[in-house]
Amino acid sequence: MATFKEFRNNVKPNWCPGCGDFSIQAAIQRAAANVGLEPEELAVISGIGCSGRISGYINAYGLHGIHGRALPIAQGVKLANRELTVIASGGDGDGFAIGMGHTVHAIRRNLNITYIVMDNQIYGLTKGQTSPRSAEGFKTKSTPEGSIESTLSPLEIAMSAGATFVAQSFSSDLKQLTALIEAGIKHEGFSLINVFSPCVTFNKINTYDWFKENIVNLEQQFPDYDPSNRVAAMNKIMETNGMLTGLIYQNTQRKSYEDMISGFGSEALSKQDLALSEEHFNKLVAEFK
Repeated sequence: MATFKEFRNNVKPNWCPGCGDFSIQAAIQRAAANVGLEPEELAVISGIGCSGRISGYINAYGLHGIHGRALPIAQGVKLANRELTVIASGGDGDGFAIGMGHTVHAIRRNLNITYIVMDNQIYGLTKGQTSPRSAEGFKTKSTPEGSIESTLSPLEIAMSAGATFVAQSFSSDLKQLTALIEAGIKHEGFSLINVFSPCVTFNKINTYDWFKENIVNLEQQFPDYDPSNRVAAMNKIMETNGMLTGLIYQNTQRKSYEDMISGFGSEALSKQDLALSEEHFNKLVAEFK
């Protein structure tokens, strides 16, 4: 069984010192080792942004995709080789702006992949512009007088889209984050894990101290909370203005997309005999004549 260190490679991350993404990378590596994966059994697919670099920092299969398209690629990888554990990752701009359409449909489709969003509430790679997660009044280079748009709530959207696993964590809470990623990997279906990941360079509002003062930890503050209750989950999200952390909702009754596809084998396509006999080939061609 692989150890945490075996999911490391020799590529040094070039994130800013103090970036929350360092902890998220470590949590993914720890979770992969804890659930018993080998590096060749994991694929990490990322989008564009500071967070998109993470697929190159983990010793596993990795693909650095294009802006907002991590989820279509990740779903394709999973369908081609369902034996792989697939983790998609990206920032709040990647997943909740240009990629929001893909996010919503991936949620409702319920493929067995884990999507980790590094939510810093700003566009960091392009030097600090307002993102869909920025608060009203938030001042950036793109909103010098303050944002007049309402803040998008990914947790509410996920619940409305029929998510079967919704969690949220804070990059400073490595223990909780690692446990949630483990649970997401084990969940049979689509797992959304939104992670508050402070941008220390361009976001001087939503800092580590700010999050520590505003986060509501479900496990600590609501020990009797039941994550299987969908109505209670939505209510708790709204009551806390989306600032809660922990396992918010899990539905273990709904089947994954792969398990509902008629005739979809459990063996990876790469291991199947895909050769067509001449007779079968001619029969297929005849259908188009």
